[in-house]
Amino acid sequence: MSDAADDILTKPLGVADKAARPRLALRPSAGAAAGVGALVVALLAGGIALTGDPRGGEPRAQALIEIREAPASIPRIADAAPPAAKGPSQSASEVEQASGVSVFRPDGSTAPDAPVIIRVPNAAQVKLAPAPDARLTERGRHGPLPRIGEGRLRPLDVYARPDEPGTGPRIAVLVSGLGIGEMATLGAIARLPAAVSLALSPYGTDLEKTATRAREAGHEILLQLPMEPFDYPDSDPGPQTLLASARPGENLDRAAWAMSRFPGFVGAVNFMGAKLMSEAGALEPVLKDLSARGLGFVDDGAAPGTQVATVAAKTKLPSARAEIVIDAVARPDAIDAELARLETLARQKGLVLASSSASPLTIERLSRWSRDLEARGIRLVPVSAILRRPGGVSKLSSAAP
Repeated sequence: MSDAADDILTKPLGVADKAARPRLALRPSAGAAAGVGALVVALLAGGIALTGDPRGGEPRAQALIEIREAPASIPRIADAAPPAAKGPSQSASEVEQASGVSVFRPDGSTAPDAPVIIRVPNAAQVKLAPAPDARLTERGRHGPLPRIGEGRLRPLDVYARPDEPGTGPRIAVLVSGLGIGEMATLGAIARLPAAVSLALSPYGTDLEKTATRAREAGHEILLQLPMEPFDYPDSDPGPQTLLASARPGENLDRAAWAMSRFPGFVGAVNFMGAKLMSEAGALEPVLKDLSARGLGFVDDGAAPGTQVATVAAKTKLPSARAEIVIDAVARPDAIDAELARLETLARQKGLVLASSSASPLTIERLSRWSRDLEARGIRLVPVSAILRRPGGVSKLSSAAP
């Protein structure tokens, strides 16, 4: 059999004759290879220029991926609680008012790291009567002034912290100089026991709000009257100072200005004033006016030789003199020593009055001292407990400093 016939018999079906097809060159020439390389580089450069992507022209697909939160675990039927009924939304101030919790922001800031003072009241907290009481208010040249109401109703009685039952030695503490520095004032209101009485300076700002906060926290309040010291004007209590050399009408007008600054006080306490309080003639018109308005007066005990007790008895003004100035020496050990002496005096006399400034150191020592005072058998009472004693003028008025 011939070779042609043998190819026909052995060649697979459907495969064309190799000789009948054109053959492709497997190894191109060097010039052709260079041309192909240049073409590829040009195409790649064009793709990057048009698309900004080094993979320009390469087939791609894009898919949008949506991230969903994983479903919360399904509680067991026994653990599931019925949904709470929705009520009207409340502001922060409404929540504070409803709960009785007071949140003080001294600098007014709402920043997360801003300082705040939070006061959680006792459920059995003593409540003071609202102020001002229209029955005890009259209009003056500078603003509202306290007065005696019908039936001889006195601001001293209405605005006082109510009496609390108890027996044993009692101590009244009056802290003065509040209303000037907001941080110190709010700190004293929040940290001191409610039975401690607070005196506000007439030179403070937003005093009505401060007085309201103090009374809502249970503190009885008094008014500081700026009075002339011996070294005036080197020591200057302020522009509305009551002067020993002033005409009675001028001093009464200055006192009226101070009394119009905020409502709800049970009486006044001197701010400085050693010279004025040592001159009975200049002091009498002032104390007589306080008596006619149903108020009391406290001598803070810092100045010797005052005529307050004598003039108060003459004008039938309820008055008292502090027997101990707690922070006359402003050192922690000295303050603690005076507080210990105060306890001893209370056990001897039954009732004693002390005064202090509102310095941060004093507030801190008073706060510490008062924590377990009742456990030592001594009760704190407000200043009005002394001013309202039977007989009008307190026996403590004549005590020596």
